[in-house]
Amino acid sequence: MKKIAWNLLLTLPMSVFSLVLTASTKTLASEIGKEHETIGKETLSPLSPISISIPDSDNGTQIIAQTDPSSLSDESQITSVSQLSDVQPTDWAYESLKSLIERYKCLVGSDTKYRGNRALTRYEFAAGLNACLDQVNKLIASTTSNLVVKTDLETIQRLNEEFNAELTVLRGRLDSIEARTTELEANQFSTTTKLQGQVQFVLGGVLAGNNVVTKKPAPRTITFQDQARLVLNTSFTGKDQLRLTLSGGNINSLGGVPNPRGTGTGLSTNNPTGGILGTFDGRTADNASPSFGPNQIVLGGIRYRFPVGKKTQLNIFAQSDGANEIGLSGPTNPFEGSASNGITRFSRRNMVYNYGDTGPGVAILHDLSKQWQLGLSYSAPNGNNPEPRNGLFTGRYVAFGQITYFSPKKNFRVGLSYANTYSPAGTLGQGGTNFGPAAGSNLANSTISTNPANATNGIVDQGTVGNLYGIGALYKLNPKLAINSFVGYSAHRYLRQGDGQVWNWGTGITFPDLGKKGSLGAIFVGQAPTLKGLSSNVDLGAGKGKADKDTSLHIEGWYQYKLTDNIEVTPGFIWVTAPNSDATNPGSVVGWLRTTFRF
Repeated sequence: MKKIAWNLLLTLPMSVFSLVLTASTKTLASEIGKEHETIGKETLSPLSPISISIPDSDNGTQIIAQTDPSSLSDESQITSVSQLSDVQPTDWAYESLKSLIERYKCLVGSDTKYRGNRALTRYEFAAGLNACLDQVNKLIASTTSNLVVKTDLETIQRLNEEFNAELTVLRGRLDSIEARTTELEANQFSTTTKLQGQVQFVLGGVLAGNNVVTKKPAPRTITFQDQARLVLNTSFTGKDQLRLTLSGGNINSLGGVPNPRGTGTGLSTNNPTGGILGTFDGRTADNASPSFGPNQIVLGGIRYRFPVGKKTQLNIFAQSDGANEIGLSGPTNPFEGSASNGITRFSRRNMVYNYGDTGPGVAILHDLSKQWQLGLSYSAPNGNNPEPRNGLFTGRYVAFGQITYFSPKKNFRVGLSYANTYSPAGTLGQGGTNFGPAAGSNLANSTISTNPANATNGIVDQGTVGNLYGIGALYKLNPKLAINSFVGYSAHRYLRQGDGQVWNWGTGITFPDLGKKGSLGAIFVGQAPTLKGLSSNVDLGAGKGKADKDTSLHIEGWYQYKLTDNIEVTPGFIWVTAPNSDATNPGSVVGWLRTTFRF
């Protein structure tokens, strides 16, 4: 028997080791093939331990590709290359392998019993045979070699001859994978880090409309602007991720809230008219931060993500935004993201996500079940500042929570959101704002003046508190048509002054694969944040108790045409009726042509 055993070892070693290595490297080959997935696919659960993502300039995150090592089941080790089942349960080989599996407990993976009487492809069968070859060789090499029956060795030798062609093919595939792996290892950026990047070229400008503050026509100047972003994603365990984001650009937002010069309060800027349009209505996204110079490269995001158990993900960030770190708006809004989605900040996100700013904090995402997900976050936009009215717990903060429901077929999602935020007077975040959604009317983004000369009854602003409520939903009617909608309400409390109420809503229609696979068409209509009510003694700049007078509609459309896997061209427009919620202002129109390069 020992002679037969040693002959078998001499004739089969390459088969044994090649198949073992093939099984172990199949996952690597699969991941290599995923390396160049593009933005615009459906956002996956943020619980996936390894994700490649690019955050937008408003701190949002567009997830490009995600992989979960735990989802690579043991069955993925079986190589199936044909839909034809060559080995039937009635074949002698089938019965022989079944007998060997039961006797030597050599199933592929973690199964504890044979898989029944289903037909197998010849490559599935060869994988099972390899597992038994491996188990028998271990027994022969050990002191338990007498457990191997002579007739079983003869059966194995016959099976090896019968399936020699399949073993040879698998061995050839292994050689190819090893060569590709060697080349990647020799040329890769890092053994632990993946580099992702994108560049935007934007051609656009105001085509119609006035500055709502000066009442003069906004400049009809066409500009050519840019934005670049590099993201370094590092994993130390395969389930964690350290992300660093470098970005810079010179894209002008075309609008903002006006801030008078020279108040001496720390809130003043050199933007007395609020930019070209004089209001955040129609503000474009992916804009350069006013805190940094044009095309100045800055470290805009620092986050470490890791799992806590099988259902919980923890994000600790020194530079980011909690609500966006765990991607809570993404599942219910396909316009969320960067460079491939909505043109404006408003179309991308309900205002409940927008009151934060870049800073340190923590975020937790927990799967309650297959259908329910809970997200919680706390961020402090000025948490790095040791000055009074700043820091992690004594300055500006946003505490956020959302529960999201996913239908069993994943074609319907709905999220309920709540945020509590506080902004001390006289503090600015990196986005250049003190308080508000940074979208919509000027009054919706205003607080009480911190200038003592403008105090009401001698009382200056003590800061502003917001309690924000939001609901968003997405329904996929079919693979080429989806509808999303959101509504948001914000209760503002101007401390020691009074209260205000802000509303917004939006509805979008998305057409995936419109005209060409990978392309995307979209139409969005909504009402940007508007101050609908104000306490009679509060003056936000329009007079005591005066809220926005009219209703403004925001209409936006774009078509993202996929030239190649790495290049997209997106023409679009923005039309705002009654800008700044004032019917005396003529409608504004912005034309936008965006070209995005990914690498």
